[in-house]
Order: sequence, then structure tokens, then C-alpha cells
Amino acid sequence: MRRRALLRTSGVALALSSVPALGTATAQDGTESGYEPLGRVEVDGAAEAVVGDDGETAYVAATDGFASVDVTDPTEPTVLAEERNLEVDGDRVTEALDVDVDGDRLVLAGPANQSFQGVFEGFLCYDVSDPAEPELAGDPYETGFHIHNCYLDGDVLYVAANYQDENQLVVYDVADDEPTEIGRWSLLDREPEWSEVDWLVRYLHDVTVHDDVAYLAHWDPGTILLDVSDPTAPEYLSTVAETDLEEARSLPDQEAQLGLPGNDHYAAVDETGDLLAVGREAWATGGDGPDRPGGIDLYDVSDPSAPEHRATIEAPRAAVEAYGGGLWTTAHNFELRDGTLYSAWYQGGVAIHDVSDPSDPLERARWRDPNVAGFWTARVLEPGETFVASSTEFIPGAPTEGGLYTFPIEDGEQADPPSLTDPDDLEIPLEDTASEGSEADEEGGNETAADDEPAAADGGDTGGNETDSTSPDDSIPGFTATTTAGLAGGALALEWVRRRSRDGE
Repeated sequence: MRRRALLRTSGVALALSSVPALGTATAQDGTESGYEPLGRVEVDGAAEAVVGDDGETAYVAATDGFASVDVTDPTEPTVLAEERNLEVDGDRVTEALDVDVDGDRLVLAGPANQSFQGVFEGFLCYDVSDPAEPELAGDPYETGFHIHNCYLDGDVLYVAANYQDENQLVVYDVADDEPTEIGRWSLLDREPEWSEVDWLVRYLHDVTVHDDVAYLAHWDPGTILLDVSDPTAPEYLSTVAETDLEEARSLPDQEAQLGLPGNDHYAAVDETGDLLAVGREAWATGGDGPDRPGGIDLYDVSDPSAPEHRATIEAPRAAVEAYGGGLWTTAHNFELRDGTLYSAWYQGGVAIHDVSDPSDPLERARWRDPNVAGFWTARVLEPGETFVASSTEFIPGAPTEGGLYTFPIEDGEQADPPSLTDPDDLEIPLEDTASEGSEADEEGGNETAADDEPAAADGGDTGGNETDSTSPDDSIPGFTATTTAGLAGGALALEWVRRRSRDGE
């Protein structure tokens, strides 16, 4: 596709102001005051966050651009720079919910969902050698399809490309100022039978890469492992999956899109490449069990051709567990590092788990404030010391706010955590729009289930084409509301605009 010119519009800049530090988990005299954040900074429109190689800067995707945040003092994170209100040849950059960084290069991609006319579809590369002054590196690259998520590995960019008749991994060489497409892989080339289900049921939601293996979170077809030692010709290795095509075909589209089993949303391995975690973003639908928010599954992938399931970390239970209920506790993004899982659960908070024995994960710490924070991701800042977590305001019907939090890496318990199951303890107008799910236990997030059985399934490969508008049936779970909430595909960006207008910004 063609390279295009970037403009910054002259609209009102969005405020990114520092919020006073929230204190530490341990008082000066060494007495414990409860596990809590170290600091927080407001980032309007926040979504994905990543940490730069210097360990001193975090980068936050922010819907119409991104922000760089100085986190050298985790008790006082400070916004360094913002690239906002971007336009490319008159087309708006919007629903840019994913950002990645490697070395001095940063990639901002979007829109996350099928777009309307007048929206730029593609990615922008920045030089962030000076995080306080990001500079566009070359012209924006137009892909011709929306980008839900991407992963930057050195000079190679991996992009999730979804069309209604195809779901592909597309690979680009971004070594210089003129990105070049160098490879593609598609589920439907390998297993064409998956074309029989709705495209959102087989959606390629996310991709991560480690040591020449790409991990494709492919919703109900499972998480697919590819050998990308030659990124121009990815080769299939194996699949981990909780469901299969027969089960996906038997369910109504909405139930298959939103409910368990399946819903492979995000997948990543630890630094050894031997332990894989798969997050399943799901809600209660009123269908057959399991009818509850999705958790995180752990797999031994020391032999990538034969993954073995070890345990499941269940999501916290909630008073209302439907998509449009205003209270999300399903798993979202996370990081595995040094035998530890750092995870985000939207309003279910953030958590640290010891997974050194993946068959028996142990919770070390958890913090939540469901009336304010809806955590999108958790990323290690200083190994053994601190991690960061971004909060989003994009949960339908919830009062959560955009921002970046910093947390200590230590064992602890939150002092008097707000209830997720008692409506009287929540400042959220809860709505049972689908089902209350099964009985909700307050400490459901501590449940684990061990399993030594090998995971099942296969994976697959190809291309497609895209429409210019989005209908209610074409929205993507987790980022835009479905017909459950009665909203169309641009709901996230529209919700963000609505909130800014309400707050007088």
C-alpha cells in the first residue's frame, strides 16, 4: 500500500496531567499499610502500554495518538510528550489502541476495528531516541485494513489483519523509512473449514513473538504457534485450544464471540520460551457453562510442537458479568517474567502470581478500584522492583478513567478492597444485560485448576477484503460493544468523545 503524509490538527490538545503519588505499600517505619499503587498519571484515552528498553519510559496508546511517560521515579510518573489529534492526508488517526516499542523505534497502529470513511488504516513509525521529543520516521504506512494489534521485533513488524472473509498475520520489514510487506500467514489456508463461522469467532486478535516463534491469539480457533525464523515464510508448529470448530458452529454467533470456552485474546511466553500464558477475554452470556468471565491458562511449551496445559487462573467473580453490565473482571493483557505473572483484569484490578510451578500458581498481590480503574495491561518496569499498568475508560457503562499506574513488585494484600459482588459497595449503575452468570464468589480470582493433559487442535493460512463501515454485527469483543449493548463498531472512540464532552474538555 502507499505511504502517506502526517498532519497534526490544530484542535484542542488533550490534557495529560500528573496525579499526586498514591503512596507506597510500606510505611517509613517498615509497618505494612496494605498493598497499593506507588503513583499514577492521567492519560486521557489510554489503552495499551509498553515499557522502553531503558526502563525509564513507558509509552501509552491513547486513541488519537500516544503519550510517553517518564517513570524513573515510580512514585511520580510524568508525561514527557504527547502525539495527539493526528491526521494523515485528511484522514483521522483514531482507535489507535495498540503501541509497541523496540530500541529507539515505536509503532502506533490502528484503528482497532473496522473503520468508517475518513479514518486512516495503517501504522506510524516514530524515532523515540529522545522520548520527550518523538519524531516521525518516514511517512505513515497505509495498509488498507484495520489493525487490532501488532508486535515489533527488531526491524520486523507483525500485524493482525482481519477481513470479513479472511484473518491473516501480515509481516513488514520496517528497517528503513519505507516499510515493505515481506510475508503473510492465514488460518483459512490451513483449516478452510473455519470459514463456516462468523469472522469474529475466528478473529486474529493479537500476536507476540519470542525467539523466532509467533504466538497468535486467534479467538475460538485457539492460540497458534508459528515458526518465524524466516519471517517471509511463517510455518505452523502447533495450537493450544479450549474449543473446536464443531462447538463453535453449534453456538449462536454472539455466544461464541463473547462466552467461554475459547476467546483466546492475548498470548505470551516468559523469557525462557517454555511457559505460555493465554488470556481468554469472555463474559457471561446466559449460555451453557462455563458462563463467567475468562481467566488465564498456563501451558508448558518447552516442546512447542506438543503444548501441555498446566493450570488456569480464574477471573474474579462480579455482581454482574455480562458484556454490557458495567463491571468487567475478565482477563486482559499481561507479562510473564522470571517465574512471575503480572496481569490486568479490567475492574478486577491487577495481580501478581508466582508461576514458578505452573501447575500450582500462587497469588502474591492484588489491587483494584473498580469505580476508578479498568486495567488494560501490566508490564514490568524494573525487574523485581516495579511494574506499570494502564487504565482505560473504554468499559461500556463504567466510570473508569484513563491513566498509567505504577506498582511495587512485592507480596501484600490490599487494605479493605472494594467488593466486586456487593452492588452497595460499587458506584456503578450495574445492568444485567445478558446474564448474571453463575454464583459469584468474592475471592473467585484465587481459583486454579490443574491439568496435565496435552492441549488440542491445529492451526492455519491467507487474505481478504474490508468494508468502509461497521454494523452492530461487525464489532470486536473487548474493544467495541456488540449487539448485546446495542452499539455499533466505533463505540470506543465515540464513548471517549462523549466523556470528554461531558467533562467539558
